[in-house]
Amino acid sequence: MSHGPEATSQDLGDATGHAPGRGGAGEWADPLTPAGTPEVQVLIPSYGRQDALAVTLAGLAAQDGPSFGVIISDQTEPEPAWQQPSTAAMVRVLQAQGRPVRLEHHLPRRGMAEQRDFLLGLAEAPLVLFLDNDIWLEPGMLARLTAALREAGCGFVGSAVQGLSYLDDVRPDEQQPFELWDGPVRPERIRRTDEAFGRWTLHNAANLAHIAARLRIPAGGWRLYRVAWVGGCVLYDRQALLDCGGFAFWKDLPAAHAGEDVVAQLKVMERFGGAGIIPSGAVHLEAPTTVVDRSTEATEVLLDE
Repeated sequence: MSHGPEATSQDLGDATGHAPGRGGAGEWADPLTPAGTPEVQVLIPSYGRQDALAVTLAGLAAQDGPSFGVIISDQTEPEPAWQQPSTAAMVRVLQAQGRPVRLEHHLPRRGMAEQRDFLLGLAEAPLVLFLDNDIWLEPGMLARLTAALREAGCGFVGSAVQGLSYLDDVRPDEQQPFELWDGPVRPERIRRTDEAFGRWTLHNAANLAHIAARLRIPAGGWRLYRVAWVGGCVLYDRQALLDCGGFAFWKDLPAAHAGEDVVAQLKVMERFGGAGIIPSGAVHLEAPTTVVDRSTEATEVLLDE
């Protein structure tokens, strides 16, 4: 169906706001008024890529709803990424719009799982969006994700990132595993050796853009499809994620690891179900990765087959 540890903290407006919606330029100088916990908190683990982070925040500033706040845990040294002028400017825009922004310079680095665990521990909203610091969201994407998760009632809905430099690179073989959810999203148990794990190829290059072009979903609508996991932009039911242990497993991993997000999603999917959303309005900025040592794969260490 189609559907419409050690940390220094700067708390910049996380208890204030103009209104649940995005405040326009005519309201930017208005006095801020107290606001409650937003429906969604966007959790951004960050290291380096200051220019990319500014673009990521610009994408968030273009979202109209639902009510949301932003928490950034940055591990750039010696100075945090938000001191870069363009990033600082976008933080100010979000604040002027009435979006709560909290900035944490979270050191020392203990790996991505610990970064995510730290962020999750700061969150209070019923929904949390883990968003990488090199992703631009098209306007309306956060609203679609939220509506899809609310309607599906599952543990997470992810918007897989797309590299638009690959629009001329059509990969039919990698699109083969695509399968829409027909009916409710149900729990699935998936491991790396299972055939269903092969769905990961759906999120290579611009595969989702090519699939969406075939589906011709009406503007503003969406469909949910089966995934192995989704990287970069995943909206969770926070309680479901916590019920599955969140990222507390970071203590069982060396600091140099990858795949921590896969572990969390497979656990949530097994108990509550999870899905991808198409069309995906998440664009990968195609900046170089900051996770260069992937010698430990978290799924191989933490999940039984």
